[in-house]
Amino acid sequence: MNNLYVCIPKLNNYNMLQLYVSAVLIMISIVSNAQIAERSSDNNGIPVSLTQETGDKLKIAGYGEVHFNKPLNSKTISNAELDVHRMVLLMEYGFNARTRFVTEIEFEHVIEVYVEQAYLQHKINKYMQFRAGLLLVPMGIINGTHEPTSFNGVERPLIDQKISPTTWREVGMGIAGTLLPVKMKYQLYLINGFNGYNGIGKFNGKDGLRSGRQKGAESFMSRPDLATRLEYFGFGGLNIGISGYFGTSESTLYDEIDKSDNVLVAKADSSAVGISMFGIDAKFNRRAFQGKIQFYYTTLSNTNQYNAFTGIAGTSSALGTSMMGYYVETGYNVFHSLENIKSELIPFVRLEGYDTHLTVSDNESRNENFRTMIITPGLSLKLSPNAVLKTDLQFLKSASTKDFSKILNAGVAVTF
Repeated sequence: MNNLYVCIPKLNNYNMLQLYVSAVLIMISIVSNAQIAERSSDNNGIPVSLTQETGDKLKIAGYGEVHFNKPLNSKTISNAELDVHRMVLLMEYGFNARTRFVTEIEFEHVIEVYVEQAYLQHKINKYMQFRAGLLLVPMGIINGTHEPTSFNGVERPLIDQKISPTTWREVGMGIAGTLLPVKMKYQLYLINGFNGYNGIGKFNGKDGLRSGRQKGAESFMSRPDLATRLEYFGFGGLNIGISGYFGTSESTLYDEIDKSDNVLVAKADSSAVGISMFGIDAKFNRRAFQGKIQFYYTTLSNTNQYNAFTGIAGTSSALGTSMMGYYVETGYNVFHSLENIKSELIPFVRLEGYDTHLTVSDNESRNENFRTMIITPGLSLKLSPNAVLKTDLQFLKSASTKDFSKILNAGVAVTF
């Protein structure tokens, strides 16, 4: 088995120096800049309902959604599933004009409880804020802004589960802000990585990286990862974003091992995967028309060693070397020209696709079940901007099947 323990390319000393210098510079910026500035209007991952000044130290907001999901099949009978999918309480406490704490507590499926955000924010100036704690990883549209009234469709796009594993949050620190003169927003964080191995392998070809989210729950780290996002909103109604995530998955095998023990170090290296994720997106809202485009591409290194070490080499669930996902969505508010109607009725259609086996190593075979297309036509009825009734019909098909499977969805979504 020792021949499986092959060291992976890790961050070299220069890369590590860059990361730690970045962290030091962040801290220096905090202590060296004493300017008190007004709050900017952008949210950068904070729900908009928490960014509005009310004069109170404690602010409370929330959101929730209730779902109905019914598989449709001419040959079989299936029960519908009804689920209080999530109810979320958002709280912010302002210690002073510059320092505040933000947290988000989520109840999923009635019985599961999660902390989705919990971080301290300090305003350095009107262009920069420092954050430390449990942070949303700034990848794509949905992970940063996932309130159910902010997107069409009952369920979130599937690529935001399979490729970028929404809701994705990790413990870390960094800076965020809005550069109004150039119409840009930015986020830059050093965070802990995915749990790739803790006695068992957490990654596979079907689910990609999703099971590796540590979520701040007794998480561990041997090296920091880098997550960043840049948005441009200088065109009327158009927002363009670029996201990136770069690092190596974590492993419990790195804990308390002798650096001079080459066998143990190589064994630990075989339980880790290098990850580089890139995303680009665009949102457009102009009068009655709205549109969204999202694309993700992820490359994975050391998968040969990881698959062999975790026992999934040569199986249909082996981890691939790259993944890809995209969707294109368009909608139109048919009530836009009716002055007496304040609500919105938005028919929409979303074309979506993902492949968690876009490429595989020479030792593995692509699984066509992992290449999926989804077509989702639906309706959103916005009784108000913060209260929405939704319905849609999802058509799903993998590359290995001839026919589409169908799911009828309906739901209630609120934000307050």
